Amino acid sequence: MDIPQDRTGADLQPQPASTARGSNQSGMRAHNERLVLSLVRQHGALAKSDIARMTGLSAQTVSVIMRALEQDGLLLRGEPVRGRIGQPSVPMSLAAEGAFFLGLKIGRRSADLTLVDFTGQVRATRRKVYRYPTPDTVLAFVRLALPDLTQTLPPAARDRIAGMGVAMPFQLWSWVQYIGAPQAEMDAWRTRDIQAELAEVAGMPVTVQNDATAACGAELVFGTGEKPNDFLYFYFGTFIGGGLVLNGQLFTGRSGNAAGVGPMLVPGPDGRMRRLITVASLSALGAAMDAAGEASDQLWESPGPWTISQPVLDRWMDDAAEGLAAAILSASALLELGAVLIDGWMPPEIRAAVAERVNAAFYRLDLAGIDPPLIREGTIGAEARSLGAAAIPLSQRFLLEQGAVLTEG
Repeated sequence: MDIPQDRTGADLQPQPASTARGSNQSGMRAHNERLVLSLVRQHGALAKSDIARMTGLSAQTVSVIMRALEQDGLLLRGEPVRGRIGQPSVPMSLAAEGAFFLGLKIGRRSADLTLVDFTGQVRATRRKVYRYPTPDTVLAFVRLALPDLTQTLPPAARDRIAGMGVAMPFQLWSWVQYIGAPQAEMDAWRTRDIQAELAEVAGMPVTVQNDATAACGAELVFGTGEKPNDFLYFYFGTFIGGGLVLNGQLFTGRSGNAAGVGPMLVPGPDGRMRRLITVASLSALGAAMDAAGEASDQLWESPGPWTISQPVLDRWMDDAAEGLAAAILSASALLELGAVLIDGWMPPEIRAAVAERVNAAFYRLDLAGIDPPLIREGTIGAEARSLGAAAIPLSQRFLLEQGAVLTEG
């Protein structure tokens, strides 16, 4: 069995499994408490008067809520801001150590286990690269890495770990020909209850979500910049994936696989239709690098910097941009999208170049009858899937969905 390594390459030795569960402070909050926490997360430090104005709640009610959240260690009191009239206002901000969350990304080439604090900052990450994922490989990685990760916190803080979210591709047994994985071993995912097995290993609640949907959730919860109520999100991993936000809420669909954009048909240079997954995925870039005699292992080991010849990179970016442009056109014909965000496991400069080329390719299409969405980069980057996984228990326990927050007051 392989010993997982941290980002410095140091081996992680087996430790006793953690049995820490979320404390009462990390349990499900009441509606108004979640509303206050959601507003502080969205807007930054807010005073009692700000919350009362935004929500329509009475000043007394807001005082009681904020006092309780401060006592539970979820809010921090800032320095008083003195104005010309009345009492000075006291801004309250999220307490980084108020709660912690674990995010596990299970990818087709690697797994990441990340510890995130209440403000969304990554405290520590452990990583394992593999040729292909199997349930046993992933469970062994978590069994060894989790105790090491939790021990980076002071003992008292470990009781504030409020749960684990898992971001993974659904139907991992599909498309195995693109990564050269044996079908028989990948078929193990069909019958294993990975959620239950991880919950037993971790000793805490575990929730599983599609990986690209989780990455979209990270953009929704932790992302910066203006986010319209309706946007489509693309994430470049081993395969291309997507997420969809409608009315300010993450839309997962009946099976949890909504906006699974990989199978979408797009026209190729020869005019024949092909699946988006074949052109707008890192697996396609890796195949092009291998064909050119360039080492593609670097794509899976790190999100950058990469050493790729410019002709290979340009060809891949152009093909990916044409494919995404066609997919965006189809989506825009069905949905009134305010924006399309492009992110992925790649260096920021390549992400920027891809977004620019997608925008140019989109405006070369016939847009008659289409209200064009804004096409721009996402703001999370390579860690979006693991951060999105950690955002699942954070949102479930402490936040209201964005759409619900926007309708208050």
